[in-house]
Amino acid sequence: MNDSVSKLGARDDSLSRDPLTARMLSGEEAALVEFFASHRMRLARMVQFRLDPRLRGRVDAEDVLQEAYVDAARRIDAFRTSQPMTGFVWLRLIVGQTLIDFHRRHIGAQMRDAGREQSIQARLADGTSLTMSFQLLGRLSSPSQAAQRAELSELVTTALDDMNPTDREVLALRHFEELTNKETAEVLGIEVKAASIRYVRALERLKTILKQVPGFFDATES
Repeated sequence: MNDSVSKLGARDDSLSRDPLTARMLSGEEAALVEFFASHRMRLARMVQFRLDPRLRGRVDAEDVLQEAYVDAARRIDAFRTSQPMTGFVWLRLIVGQTLIDFHRRHIGAQMRDAGREQSIQARLADGTSLTMSFQLLGRLSSPSQAAQRAELSELVTTALDDMNPTDREVLALRHFEELTNKETAEVLGIEVKAASIRYVRALERLKTILKQVPGFFDATES
């Protein structure tokens, strides 16, 4: 697994102020179980969004989460020592690497070579345009819309690829993974205010893109 999961960083004293996190840092094994369970739905949402469309129906989010939990339990001592990030962002990082491993295992040579030197977040972001397109166009369910979906997906994916990469990831994290603005800023390593500004800008850009999709807003409102 990528070494960045356990990379040392600046200690965030706010972590110890959260009772559950404090218990986890004190070495209480049951606290990690409880902490992971408290974020399980959010982590599952992340897996469902980031999962390569080619694996839908073949890989279940629970399979990824179970494997990620085992790795989190193995790496908890490194987190206790350095506390390089908030607990949820740390768990998300581990789940992200586990998902990358699932992709490599099941898709292998068909995957684009993202490069081991890239961060876990950068490798997860590599397919954001495609997964966003898949999620957005999934609501087009009429026979005529379904027939056009492949063509529309290419249009939307290309338009999303043209967005500023950070804006696109802010949108993905806030709108699809449903992270808070603060968590989004932490994941991307940007200021909280900058994350908020980028989100508003990205939403406007997304609306412009989706206006090009026949019937999209009709399907949303129905």
